Amino acid sequence: MDAEIHGRCDQRFSRVAAVFARHFERGQEAGAALCVYQGDDVVVDLWAGHADPRAGRPWQRDTPCLAFSCAKAVTAVSALRLAEAGACDLDGPVAAWWPEFAAAGKEHATGVHLLSHRAGLPAFRDQVTVADAADPAAMAARLAAQPPEWEPGTAHGYHALTYGWLAGELVRRLSGQTVGEYLAEHIAGPHGLDLWLGATAGVIGRAARISRGPAGGHDRPGGHDRPGGASPPEVRDLARRAFGNPDPTSVPGGSNSPAVLSAGWPASGLLATAAGLAGFYRQLLAGQIIGPATLRSALVPRATGSDRTLGVNAAYGLGFMLPSEAFWVPAAGRPGAFGHSGLSGATSLGDTARGLAIGYVTNRMGSGAAAGTRAARLVSAVYASAG
Repeated sequence: MDAEIHGRCDQRFSRVAAVFARHFERGQEAGAALCVYQGDDVVVDLWAGHADPRAGRPWQRDTPCLAFSCAKAVTAVSALRLAEAGACDLDGPVAAWWPEFAAAGKEHATGVHLLSHRAGLPAFRDQVTVADAADPAAMAARLAAQPPEWEPGTAHGYHALTYGWLAGELVRRLSGQTVGEYLAEHIAGPHGLDLWLGATAGVIGRAARISRGPAGGHDRPGGHDRPGGASPPEVRDLARRAFGNPDPTSVPGGSNSPAVLSAGWPASGLLATAAGLAGFYRQLLAGQIIGPATLRSALVPRATGSDRTLGVNAAYGLGFMLPSEAFWVPAAGRPGAFGHSGLSGATSLGDTARGLAIGYVTNRMGSGAAAGTRAARLVSAVYASAG
C-alpha cells in the first residue's frame, strides 16, 4: 500500500523515514506514527495511513493509538513518583501500605517485587470479565487474596495484565486516585503529553482502530508478547492465563471497545500519540517527571534470565524492560536503553547514554507469536542515524 508520509525528518535521519515508508509500501502498516527526540530536538516526527481504514479516516499527528503494554512504564512511573515523595518505601513490605496483600504467603513481598515482575502473580486464578476489570479496587482485592505462583522475589515472570492492578494499587492507596486520574493530573496534563489511561469519549472517537493482519511475520524482535509454540507446556499454560484473562475480545469491538478504552487497564490500556510517548521518555531523561536518582534506581536490573511467562530471557528494572530477548535493541543501545514494547508492535524507549527518546504506535497488529519486526527496523535505523 502506497501512503503519503506526513511530518518532518532531520536529514541525518533520512534512513528512518525510508524504513517507515517502506513498511507502508510492503503493506505492513495500515496507519502508524513515529516520533524521535535526540536531546531536546525532535529529529523525526512522521505519520501516515489511516486511523480507521474501514471508514477511510486518515491518521493525523494527534491521532491516539492503543499502545498496549507501553502502559506499564507509565503506571510504574506514577508509583515511582509517589515513592520518591516519601509516600512508601519500595524496599519495604507491600503489606505496610496494603495490609490485605499479606495473605496466602505474600507477607514478605516488597514494592520492588511488585514493580519488577517478581510478585508471583502473573495471572488471575479465577475468570475475570471485562466488566470486572473496570473496578480497580476489586481487581486488586482479587490479587491480594490469591496465593502466588512462586515465592515473591525468588523468580520473575511477565505480569501481562495483573501488573497494572498491582502497581496501580500503590498509586490508588497512596494518592487516592486511579492511575489514569493520577497520570492526567500530575504527569500528562502538566507536561503536555498525549497519554491517557481511561480516555473520554472524545479521545476514543478520534483514536486509531486496531486491526489484525500481516505485519512483519513471526520474528520475535520488536515484540515481547505470547511465547511461541516451542515453549514448554507450563510456560504456554501460564502465558495463556496471563494474557487472556480478562479477554478484551470477549466484548463487541474487542480492544477497540469503549468499555476497554474508557476503563484504561493500567497494564495494557494506554492510548498515546507517538509524540506523547517520545515526549514522556524525553522528560524522564531530563529529570522533569521523576528525579535523576529515582530513574537511575529504576534502571538497575532487578530480574534477569529466563522469564516464567514469556519463555525467553528477559530483564526488568522497576517498570521498565531492559535490553534482552524480550526487549530487543541494537548493540549500540544496550548500554543505556530502557522502555517498554506492546502487543501491537508499539514501542517506547529512552536511552540514557545517547539521549534518545522514541515513540512508535501502529494500528496493524502482527500475526503470529510476536508483533513483527517493524519496531526493530525503525529503532535500528534511529541508532544508525544517531551515530
